[in-house]
Formats: sequence, structure tokens, C-alpha cells
Amino acid sequence: MSSQPDLAHLTVEQFSERFKAEMIPLGAKFSYFCIALPMSEEDTREYLTEPLAAIPPAILNLLPSVAICLVPYLERTNGKAGDYLVTLERPPENREAVYATVNGADGATLLFGIQDREVAEYHYYFYRALAEVVAPRVPPEVEVKYFGQLREELGARVHGEVDEASWRLKQALARRQTNVRKESKGFREYAVQSFIDTLTLYMHGLCCDIDIDTGPRQLPSRYLRKRLELLRSLFPPPEGYALFPDEARS
Repeated sequence: MSSQPDLAHLTVEQFSERFKAEMIPLGAKFSYFCIALPMSEEDTREYLTEPLAAIPPAILNLLPSVAICLVPYLERTNGKAGDYLVTLERPPENREAVYATVNGADGATLLFGIQDREVAEYHYYFYRALAEVVAPRVPPEVEVKYFGQLREELGARVHGEVDEASWRLKQALARRQTNVRKESKGFREYAVQSFIDTLTLYMHGLCCDIDIDTGPRQLPSRYLRKRLELLRSLFPPPEGYALFPDEARS
């Protein structure tokens, strides 16, 4: 790890600005900077090369320039979800964050606290952060098709969702309005979060062999497969990557 005693408790915005000039390029869209561990060839492959290679080209086209910062820990401050510090020491569990995003005029900086964290968990949050950056940038035709899929599910009273955030918003939507398919602020909040959660799963599944939670809030498999197939049609995988286990990777 780099010896940087003055790095402790920089805000993520300060950290992003301070090390902008030291980012190492990773192709046309990405760059990175790491103070969390000495980047061996294996580390570079696990944290950067492999997850980046699995991103569908159509997703890459939607992304701005993205800087990836691998830091020891991130800490929420003042109990506010949007305020984060980079820290060299592990914060209390209730203040620790996994990732943070800084949006700027010249692109987005994604910061990940990776100390004491499994690479598999990092991969999930890496794709979640990317999905959050992509969601506001999708063209209208993508939104129409995905929202239409959700309206079909809501009309069929399909239970469950892909992840906890969209599941909570789906429940809130059902409590607030009788016609859950109607365009409203609540429907849009739910639909955007559902898109983020499902896109995260889609990209994560292209990169890694993952297990789907089979808990009581999980979307039934046939509807989940239909969503993933829709995303595959909208954002085809890179050559040689398969979406489902029964599809051979060439």
C-alpha cells in the first residue's frame, strides 16, 4: 500500500480532484488509481481487466469517462448517504460504505473501499455503480421497452424483485396507488431502480458465475429470465460471453 498519511479523511470529491492527474489509462473510457493494495498482475486482472472486459459495447457507448479509485475504506459522514470520506482505517460498521460516485463535468469517478472485502463482493458493487451511471443516459426506446416489461409484470401481479431497493419501491407503489401501471412519480422511481438492479445482475452475470437469491422477495425465474433476455437484446454481450449457464462461452 502507498504510504500516504495525509490521505486520511479526504472527502471523495477532494480525493477525486487531488488524484485526477495520476489516473492510469485503461483504454478509451476508463482509468484507475489505487492506494488500497500493490497492484500485482493478478490484482489488475481481478479488479479491473476482467470486469471491464465483460461490459457490453452498447453500455460502454453510454458511459462517460470513468475513473476507478480503489481505496482502503469509505466512511459515511453525519449519517448522510451522499457524504463520504476516504479513510485508511476501517470505520464503524454502521458508517462503512462500499462505494461512492462523484459526478463531474468531465466524467464520473467511482470509488470502492476494498480492504477486507472479497473480490466477488467488489464485482457486484462495481457493476451496481456502473448501472447507476448508465441509467440516466439510456435512450428513450430502451426505457420504453423496459418499463413496458414492468407494466406487464405488474398487470399479472407478479411478486418479487431482483434486489432489495427495487423490492421496497415496488411495495411502496402498491400501497400508494391502485393502478400500479399508471405513469406516476412512484412508478418511475420504482422502474428506474428496477432497471438499475436488473442491469447490475445482467452485467455481473456476464462477468462471473453467480447464484441468484431464492428468498421470498425474489422475482420468479421465468420473469427474471425474460428481463435478462430483454437486456441482452438491448445491450448484447461482448463476443465470447454468455448470459445463462446453459450457453457455452466460446
